[in-house]
Amino acid sequence: MAAERSGVSQGNCEGGKPIVLILVGAPGSGKSTFCNNVMKGALRQWVRVCQDIIANGKAGTKVQCLKKASDALKERKNVFIDRCNLERGQRAEFIQLGEQQADVHAVVLDLPAQLCIARSVKRTEHEGGLKGGSAAAVVNRMLQKKEMPKLNEGFSRISFCHTEADVEDSVDTYRKLGPSDSLTPGCFGQRSSDAKVQVGIMKFLKKLQPSENADVCQVSDFEKDKEAKEGPSGEELKEPIPSSGLLDTRVKGRHNLSKDVSVADYYTLAFPSISTSDFQFSLEKASEIIVEEVSEFLSRTENLRLVLVDLTEQSKILAMVNAKAAQRKIDKKRFCTFVGDITRLYSGGCLRCNVIANAANWRLKPGGGGVNAAIFNAAGEDFERATKSQAQTLNPGNAVAVPLPADSLLLRRESISHVIHVLGPNMNPNRPNYLGKDYVKGCDVLRRAYSSLFCSFASIAQTAKLPVEHSQKCITGPIGENHIQENLNDHSIKNAEQKVKREGLRELDTESNRKCKGESPVLPKGDLSHSSFGCKRYSTGSSVDEPLEDMPARVETNVESKEKSINEYKKSWASWTQCLYHIAMHPDEHRKEVIELSESTVTIYDLYPKAKKHLLIVARLHGLDSLADVRKEHIQLLKEMQSVGLRWAKKFTSEDPSTGFRLGYHSVPSMRQLHLHVISQDFESTYLKHKKHWNSFNTPFFRDSVDVIEELENHGKVSIKEESFLSMELRCHRCRSAHPNIPHLKCHIQKCNASFPASLLTHGRLYYTLPQNLGSGV
Repeated sequence: MAAERSGVSQGNCEGGKPIVLILVGAPGSGKSTFCNNVMKGALRQWVRVCQDIIANGKAGTKVQCLKKASDALKERKNVFIDRCNLERGQRAEFIQLGEQQADVHAVVLDLPAQLCIARSVKRTEHEGGLKGGSAAAVVNRMLQKKEMPKLNEGFSRISFCHTEADVEDSVDTYRKLGPSDSLTPGCFGQRSSDAKVQVGIMKFLKKLQPSENADVCQVSDFEKDKEAKEGPSGEELKEPIPSSGLLDTRVKGRHNLSKDVSVADYYTLAFPSISTSDFQFSLEKASEIIVEEVSEFLSRTENLRLVLVDLTEQSKILAMVNAKAAQRKIDKKRFCTFVGDITRLYSGGCLRCNVIANAANWRLKPGGGGVNAAIFNAAGEDFERATKSQAQTLNPGNAVAVPLPADSLLLRRESISHVIHVLGPNMNPNRPNYLGKDYVKGCDVLRRAYSSLFCSFASIAQTAKLPVEHSQKCITGPIGENHIQENLNDHSIKNAEQKVKREGLRELDTESNRKCKGESPVLPKGDLSHSSFGCKRYSTGSSVDEPLEDMPARVETNVESKEKSINEYKKSWASWTQCLYHIAMHPDEHRKEVIELSESTVTIYDLYPKAKKHLLIVARLHGLDSLADVRKEHIQLLKEMQSVGLRWAKKFTSEDPSTGFRLGYHSVPSMRQLHLHVISQDFESTYLKHKKHWNSFNTPFFRDSVDVIEELENHGKVSIKEESFLSMELRCHRCRSAHPNIPHLKCHIQKCNASFPASLLTHGRLYYTLPQNLGSGV
């Protein structure tokens, strides 16, 4: 083989023809190593063209690669094209470039897929940034599209390397090639047509044999034959699935379903492990949280099934979750783990799922490799537009459900109806929203992420057209008499004008509108979509690294007038916004958070305070969600809330008389259940990061408590201020000077000694102890 592969001919001319050597291989096949090893002792002068570093050490474009190769050939240098080049179209322009002035060769690094996967996952540094768990899916996807090069493309010589020994031979051949030498043209090392074709890691895993003690799901021979030709919807597939290539996930061994699971009995969500790959979250902590959240969710539901999916049989997270689930004795019929490609669960593994989850990035865009790239690729071009119609971005700890377009392959082939994007905490310093080593916050965010995911799934199941006997008992559980049952749609709606991240849910009918006001519900008891489940933290803040931030939870249906009447605010609440409601209704379950409790109110600290002192006085009246619900009969309650707030403001100012306090409400709150803000006017907080944070407390969007009470007494209702106030320019709350950004504003207010505006110094809008605290102007 080595002699045939070398084929070196000695030339008598001063210099042989330059060579354009196109390397063909998946990530991890050793292309860059091949180039470096040849160049170490080469007798010819070589130039390596690598798109990952073509732009001054950073990733560039194919055009830049072509230019660099052309320039090198003009200088009669030999060129390595160090790209994957797995598809014919990717190679064509480089072949055309070299045909006129060089010999065009190809070296195909056709190494085993599992070897490429192992190399890609283990490496810690890579010019293109492809490493870690996300590499496996990328390698698999690229190998499935591979087109072997042929001489008729324009190559004069092709060498196939199937083993590391073959690679060494090829390296030696090109290293020893002298300036006047040439290589024998032809195709060398190609396997016969009936030999096994190298496939992706998924196809490799699909050949696993069942263990002796495997549990087998009952699948009829008729269904097996049908699955080979059709998707679960019965539609014939354009991409035939080879029967010999199926991952036998009907056969489980360590990772599979209970043998007596019936597809018709369960509405199923398949989800990957969140944040444990590229975000580098601790596997031990993540596995514990997964099992805890799964256990609690299943205890409150019926006829819903959860499946944790991972690509490899050797997955550590699957092993850990399996062990912990066994310890908790979680029903295997309703929760299991599964080895396979989450985009081919049915066609590749005979597992029927209704909804799948995507470990998304905060931009909700394709890319990055791994599950996110695979799902966007499989869902089709329209899916990205469908996602953006629901939300522009996603915050850590939240989820947003997106219905699949009608022409999506995931819908037609796999019968998946929705993809739920979910974003967990990031422990990787090279990724956005890095939490450092703060695993206290990280675990809290991850719990919220799974809780939001499962609640979104429950909402989809609730509104799905299930059989009657299933829909009547899909969601159950002892939620409590005071909880409102709300019929939900899974659609989230963005507010484009504010560019605010939302997870609103569209109203289905007038009956659902009435439920928010406490009228009798018709849904089954225990609707998790709006229960306390998973809502263990609360915030009225809004920042990219805060789980509940920047997400006004209710969606306007009429935004024409600047000051809207109550009737114009027909809205529904998203699942994650129920936390304050649950605390108000069940304060005994949140004793650590509650700092004062009465029959009418509960007082807590804001989790993401926007000043040194920031409290929330939450009304405990059922059905009073926001100012839009307030009527004249609520005046006494609002006066009591103000009284509680003033008492706390007095306490704080007696301890530190350096600032005043304002008491008021947001016109359109981010959390359900009417709550009064008691906030000091220093605005010293690391959580105050964005314009909307500042403007939500320092524009007419913030309604002072005294004004709200007066308006109720005079008119019987409260006017709601427009959300466009949140996008106003930044102005100091004392001197009203304008500032370009939050850091500049923060620097200014630390030094500003101007008097507060006259509008705040009248009618009791600002609470203070001494006149000198109001500024030099007083």
